[in-house]
Amino acid sequence: MYLPKHFSVNDSDAIKALMREHPLAMLVTHTARGLDANHLPLELREDASGRLSLAGHVARANPVWQQLADGQQVMAVFRAEQAYVSPNWYPSKQATHRQVPTWNYRVVHAHGRVHVRDNARFVLGVVGRLTKTHEQSVNPDTPWKMADAPADYLQQMLAAIVGIEIEITGLEAKFKLSQNKLQDDRLSAADALQAMGEHGLAQKMRMSPKA
Repeated sequence: MYLPKHFSVNDSDAIKALMREHPLAMLVTHTARGLDANHLPLELREDASGRLSLAGHVARANPVWQQLADGQQVMAVFRAEQAYVSPNWYPSKQATHRQVPTWNYRVVHAHGRVHVRDNARFVLGVVGRLTKTHEQSVNPDTPWKMADAPADYLQQMLAAIVGIEIEITGLEAKFKLSQNKLQDDRLSAADALQAMGEHGLAQKMRMSPKA
């Protein structure tokens, strides 16, 4: 990933927060047929020593889990807020016209070694934790629980998926939030995005320090 210094992020807490808040990752793999990409919700885990890993699952019918060698290098891409930024939103454009369009966004690339976990205990744990986390965010009063489904049906569904685990070996983060612009231009663009309903990106742009 092209990573200019002023957009590079080394704050581990901010990086982990993005991965947890936007867990639908694009898992990029290299198979005998070439590059492949699958879109999966992944759980970020951290052990007592601070080692990070990702856990998720794929459909058993998806050939990717059979195409991966144990320990193969993969990359998971997590993307948060993103939007087009018009030069008309910069006060300086009116004075100099020396501005062009751009796109602001926040992304994390997680590099690691993948392991297929085709066992019921691992799969049950991953599905249970993912379900609990995301049901609490959308149905805090009446969250759906795995026990709500008939046991035989649940076993059938669990048998149709295969677990994967990724040992994270490196993280890259790019938060492109107009840090390279004049403060008046950055804040004016944030106001325009706010008016368009891009509240999250606008907030991050206002919080971002100048490069």
